[in-house]
Amino acid sequence: MTRAERPAGPLLLGVRHHGPGSARAVRAALDAARPGAVLVEGPPEGDALLPLAADEGMRPPVALLAHAVDDPGQAAFWPLAAFSPEWVAIRWALEHDVPVRFIDLPAAHSLAMTRAAEQAAADGGDGDEAGDGPAASDGAGPSDAGAPSATPSADPSGDPSGDPSIDPSVDPSARAPVDPVAVLAGAAGYDDPERWWEDVVEHRTQDGGPADPLAPFAALTEAMTALREVYGDGGHPRDTVREAYMRIQLRKAVKEFGDGIAVVCGAWHVPALGAVTTLTADRALLKGLPRIRTEMTWVPWSHRRLARHSGYGAGIESPGWYGHLFEAADRPIERWMTKVAGLMRDEDRFVSSAHVIEAVRLAGALAALRGRPLAGLSETTDAIRAVMCEGSDVPLALVRDRLVVGETLGEVPDTAPAVPLQRDLARRQRTLRLKPEAQERELELDLRKDNDAARSRLLHRLRVLAVGWGEPVAGRASTGTFRESWLLRWEPELYVQVAEAGTWGTTVLSAATARAGALAEAATTLAEVTALAEQCLLAELPEALPVVMRALSDRAALDSDVGHLADALPALARTLRYGDVRSTDTTALGEVAAGLAERIRVGLPPACTGLDADGAEEMRRRVDGVHTAIGLLSGTARAVADADGLRERWADALRGLAARDTVAGVVRGRAARLLLDEGRLGEDDAARLMGLALSPGTPPADAAAWIEGFVGGAAGGGMLLVHDERLLGLVDAWLTGVPADTFVDVLPLLRRTFSAYEAGVRRTLGELVRRGPAAGGPAAVTGAGATAPGFGPALDGARADAVEPVLRLLLGLPTAPHAGTTTENTESTENTEEPLGATG
Repeated sequence: MTRAERPAGPLLLGVRHHGPGSARAVRAALDAARPGAVLVEGPPEGDALLPLAADEGMRPPVALLAHAVDDPGQAAFWPLAAFSPEWVAIRWALEHDVPVRFIDLPAAHSLAMTRAAEQAAADGGDGDEAGDGPAASDGAGPSDAGAPSATPSADPSGDPSGDPSIDPSVDPSARAPVDPVAVLAGAAGYDDPERWWEDVVEHRTQDGGPADPLAPFAALTEAMTALREVYGDGGHPRDTVREAYMRIQLRKAVKEFGDGIAVVCGAWHVPALGAVTTLTADRALLKGLPRIRTEMTWVPWSHRRLARHSGYGAGIESPGWYGHLFEAADRPIERWMTKVAGLMRDEDRFVSSAHVIEAVRLAGALAALRGRPLAGLSETTDAIRAVMCEGSDVPLALVRDRLVVGETLGEVPDTAPAVPLQRDLARRQRTLRLKPEAQERELELDLRKDNDAARSRLLHRLRVLAVGWGEPVAGRASTGTFRESWLLRWEPELYVQVAEAGTWGTTVLSAATARAGALAEAATTLAEVTALAEQCLLAELPEALPVVMRALSDRAALDSDVGHLADALPALARTLRYGDVRSTDTTALGEVAAGLAERIRVGLPPACTGLDADGAEEMRRRVDGVHTAIGLLSGTARAVADADGLRERWADALRGLAARDTVAGVVRGRAARLLLDEGRLGEDDAARLMGLALSPGTPPADAAAWIEGFVGGAAGGGMLLVHDERLLGLVDAWLTGVPADTFVDVLPLLRRTFSAYEAGVRRTLGELVRRGPAAGGPAAVTGAGATAPGFGPALDGARADAVEPVLRLLLGLPTAPHAGTTTENTESTENTEEPLGATG
């Protein structure tokens, strides 16, 4: 069709956002019509950014990001993928030197309307009355923590969560949002809207498309016109305002360029844009709209964020699959199966060419059986499961995650507008070779290396700024203080968080310093300030530390609650240890930490009395934390004066807790266990304390709580019972003597205690108990110096030497130089790091 044969008036091309079939149809229609200008559904503030779409550094998926100047956390995205019809139209216009513009309601209005709706809802009013804005049909809504507050990229199907079975007789104002694609699919006898769309649109355009490039748009417009006649705005009242603005922009374009223009918008809006209305009526709909100052830029997007399950209103189920359909020039099923085979091979699964051939054949056969023109995603998935995955859904989940959804992350050129903080972050990412990636990955850092130390500082500073690019995790390789493990994943929403953090400064360092100071002044608890001090030290924010230290001293002096002090001390001890590793002056922190420890030691006994079950368990957790913290403080004698004396005084406090009857049982039991582990309590004394705690005069619930404190949790209590059958015998004798009427009451505590043990430990304990007293089981061990069968009084050196050659072989150590050399003389020097939990 030539331009002269085109129907009079603007060419309205109704599309489905992120639809590869619509994208191919748009390209064919533009090639045939050759319009003099192209209008695209999108915010007009983005017009100045459109030339960047032709930049070589621009690689979709990308998104337009608009945020309020006075509140960068209030933001909205307009995502575009390579297979988005709008992106194809923009690129076509730029390649053919044709003017291109956005014509949707400005972001200045849409964000202001969203803000007004939020305020009205917070005030208890009707949010719709306060701010029916352009993004209502798109699933826009506020989010916390700097995440995008709107996603105004409306799908032509409207909100995908809408109910297609709406009764036209119902008042439109009471209707749920309509999903037009679901309505059309249901009318055609399909129960799956995606499958219907594939059959009537994607597969029709896959092999060259129809002879008339405008035919698909005419059919879709006719269908949407019928739906709009029945459903009106389809439960999207904001669309009325958006469409009025688009009609005004369309009139301006016709006046400037004539009728030779093309409009690419959601198919749902085409009937409204073609409707006969007056300029006065449209302006009346826009009168009085709120407005705020906004800024806009391009940001990278990802296929994962295009997926509907991510919460994106115009999302699709399978962006990776749609991208493949758009890029595959021919034989899409064969090429898809080849991609899947490559992924399987990368994961060390055996997949041959024969598997690929058979999967293609099976997919085609399934499509024929199901009456489909071509194999779709459901057919290819079933074929992959049967042929390549041997019927298992486990490897199939990998295919869905990596290929069907995909992990593609777009790129934008450096010339795109950005806040100064974003530019500084990008520079540091390049310098440190720390590339943002959509795929989650683990990063191991050795802080003795300059580049890794700089990476650590950057990630910790971003955490201070609440930019959640990385989260510290427990590393598998080492627990030393010179090691850090991070879990990294870059999400598009982080650009909003960076823009919001940009209000604190123009560089990562200055912004983190300023925010740390503000957080210190606003902190309401001592634990918040100590955690912030730890963050400042890890992030190396020397200018923020004095402010944090003043707040720490003030809070510590005013707070007399032992629980608060106990919660604050562990973070402070870690701060001192990290400062010691990083050669940071922490003298002032050491003084505060020592003062807190002394105050906890003095105030702990009274705080452990009169507690209910929940309070006692919380206090046990705090005792554990303080004990670990004091162990760390004793290893930082350079920063803490009289560290050894502090540890001795803490041990005295634990002895007092273990012997004090008024202290909660779980706390007494844990105090005894901590003393035993450090060698400050003999086995005979431990047995005596356990005997007292489990005596007949002790209520069963209190005795069970003592057992939980002594052998519960992940402190190795199970192995203690395995290797000390005298203690196991005491527990067994007490348990068998619990009256039947109270056994049910103590059973939950006992189950919680012993269920934390590893399976092998539980099995061994069961075997020991099953042997009974006749076979030397726990009940037979009653004497103070008795030794259970199978446990010698001392190490048997001859038996230990016998296994030494096997151990050397397993560990790859050289053969012993002469007979009699035991493994005690061999020390591994591979890991010279000091463990984080070392106690000096």
